[in-house]
Amino acid sequence: MGPPPDRGGRGRPRPIVLVVIDGFGIGRDPAADAIAAARMPIWRGLLERWPSGVLRASEEAVGLPTGQMGNSEVGHLNLGAGRPVLQDLPRIDAAIADGSFATRPALLRACERARETGRLHVVSLVGPGGVHANDRHLVAMVELAAVKAVPAVRIHALLDGRDTPPRSALEHLRQLEPRLASAHPDARIATVGGRYFAMDRDQRWDRVERGYDAIVHGAGERAVTASAAVEAAYTRGENDEFVRPTVIEGVDGIVRDRDPVVHGNFRADRARQLTHALADRVFVAFDRDGPGGRPAPRDLLVVTMTAYQAGLPVAVAFPPEEARSLAQTFSEAGWRQFHVAETEKYAHVTYFFNGGREAAWPAEDRRLVPSPAVATYDLQPEMSASGVTDALVEAIASDHYDFIVANYANPDMVGHTGVWDATIRAVETVDACLDRVLAAVEALEARDAAGPGALLAITADHGNADRMRDESGAPVTAHSLNEVPIVLHGRTVAGRGMRDGVLADVAPTLLELAGLPRWEGMTGLSLLEGERPADGPPARERAGGGRVLRSAAEPPGGSPA
Repeated sequence: MGPPPDRGGRGRPRPIVLVVIDGFGIGRDPAADAIAAARMPIWRGLLERWPSGVLRASEEAVGLPTGQMGNSEVGHLNLGAGRPVLQDLPRIDAAIADGSFATRPALLRACERARETGRLHVVSLVGPGGVHANDRHLVAMVELAAVKAVPAVRIHALLDGRDTPPRSALEHLRQLEPRLASAHPDARIATVGGRYFAMDRDQRWDRVERGYDAIVHGAGERAVTASAAVEAAYTRGENDEFVRPTVIEGVDGIVRDRDPVVHGNFRADRARQLTHALADRVFVAFDRDGPGGRPAPRDLLVVTMTAYQAGLPVAVAFPPEEARSLAQTFSEAGWRQFHVAETEKYAHVTYFFNGGREAAWPAEDRRLVPSPAVATYDLQPEMSASGVTDALVEAIASDHYDFIVANYANPDMVGHTGVWDATIRAVETVDACLDRVLAAVEALEARDAAGPGALLAITADHGNADRMRDESGAPVTAHSLNEVPIVLHGRTVAGRGMRDGVLADVAPTLLELAGLPRWEGMTGLSLLEGERPADGPPARERAGGGRVLRSAAEPPGGSPA
């Protein structure tokens, strides 16, 4: 089968391949940087020979508040949208600040139902991580319940330890409980449990069942206070993420028929499974009846802070605002696309990269490679990178697709474990996969030596493996605020200059190379030499300084990762 008509203009590269290495930032301290410690000859060779740059991936550069680290959802949304998209965290914060939070119909419905049943349940990740939830939103919900005369509020606290230090929950709970007491006279923590259980996203329903049983049926470990529950978990050797679901004695937090349950997490991927267990009328993943035979409660009103998934029988407080994306533009141009990742990051190269759209665009093929079924990914740092690479290489070699996007999850998912040696292995695994991808691209180019060839763009969505230790040497399991690298490989970019920028600049860069026009509302700018903002500061200032115009003839002084 020959190549399709040149839909983006004469001489465009085909295919354009975008590889996103998850959690792959630019470290500042070599002693804490697993990427710097890893053997990555392929990656470093690309940096030496091809145009590269540095991208901001956190805070205002991606639509997040100052000091807020980037994450996979935000990163892929920005990569696909070509503009910093206002994220759910600042969007909900703004609603609290202007008072419109208290007018959201879904939240008011929950309070109205709670006045009938006597209690409002709120499930939320707690702590300052800000990646999945924020305590400001939890407290605002409790305050709204007080204003609306809800008799009692029961909080089901999910502990972090992944986007926060591994044993920080005790202090977070001690700070949170007085805020809850000030917000409502009968707001109490009814259960606590690590996110490992109720926030699973990989169909490990046995974990979710344990979280569900504690929240709904009051079945699990027992403790006299939330703090005592965490202290007991630490004694058992459990970090925050892995605290067994625990019921607080003396707090009647059992979920009964018709009770309203608000899931306060704003990030969807790790909230879906528990929400299905709470909301679905027909549910087969596990037996929802309690361990002692207590029937599962019926006719619950489940409210989610944001839209977790199309078709969920819930009320949504903050419905999505879909963004135009690269995938839509390529589809409208008649391009054939291929999106591939393993389970952990599949939603990111589909739903998030596509601007919050669940359905594939016409001529968009997708491939999900199952993630390994292990307790934690330090036990198998290779994850399913080989399977992702198999699919990616096959798609490149097929000469069928115009655009391909792939994600390697390893540096992020293994970095979250805080295990240094395993994270190095994870990073080195990705480098070996890049060798295969590069070979596939070069083999395709060799078949058309006189043409423009393919384009390979490699970047990241946020940092993680680049900061594995803090100043004291203690493990860090959270994302970093560091910038991320980007490198371009292909005949059409050889010798060209690149400037530094933000994640939203990737989409217009690919559009320029594709010969396709920008869409209205796109604020990102091409990273290739020559384009500057029509209004506002020059690119150097907008990108936070650093190397502005760099080509393969002017390699950086050392690896940016």
